[in-house]
Amino acid sequence: MRRVHLGLVTVMAALTLAAATNALGQVITSGPPACPTIALTFDLCPVRKGAGYDKALIDYLIDHHIPATFFMSGRWIAKHDPEVEQLLGIAFFEVGTHGEVHAHLPMHNAEEQRGEILGPVKLLSEHYAHDTVLFRPPFGEYNEVTVDVVKALGLRLVRWNIESGDPDPSLSAEHILLRIEKRAKAGSIVVLHANGKGKHTRQVVERLTADILPRKGLKPTTVSDLLSCKPVNR
Repeated sequence: MRRVHLGLVTVMAALTLAAATNALGQVITSGPPACPTIALTFDLCPVRKGAGYDKALIDYLIDHHIPATFFMSGRWIAKHDPEVEQLLGIAFFEVGTHGEVHAHLPMHNAEEQRGEILGPVKLLSEHYAHDTVLFRPPFGEYNEVTVDVVKALGLRLVRWNIESGDPDPSLSAEHILLRIEKRAKAGSIVVLHANGKGKHTRQVVERLTADILPRKGLKPTTVSDLLSCKPVNR
């Protein structure tokens, strides 16, 4: 997910999101507030330059057994076969999809949106024997057509309620941490990136999981486990 700047795309995104308010019940932005868990999610968008994979971040998550959900685009999958295999092989990781080419969905008709959404779903199923129902729209953009297509495909549309802003080179680690800490609460879904575009992402995740989240009584989990969480009697 790249940062959307002012202009036609921004205006269209705002209008289409507003138009879809009657379908918000089908758009997941958070989980049950009664459960002391929080979902750390990482988008794997295609990149033009660089490795496209934050190995240090992934190694940290694995070494510390931190559950996480990754949303992979089709183009990213096509260029990262070993990394896909690795992520699918970690029991406490979860994999969803993020569109084929990271298109602005509201700018396309239903058939075009269907192709963009279904591409990586089929790729994961046919080449990795992995079925997934979690879909995050590129840029977080959607409209009523998107919601209808996602529902027809039997998928679940997942956004977030905390945007870390980690791809923004102007944001320091402290700034990113502060904006997450202020909003973090039970049931939150945080969007970050694992494609190398987040300059401070590993540092942010380390401090979140080692200090900030424990102090707030929150435990990292996957999106699916967050959504299926049952309140704990205290």
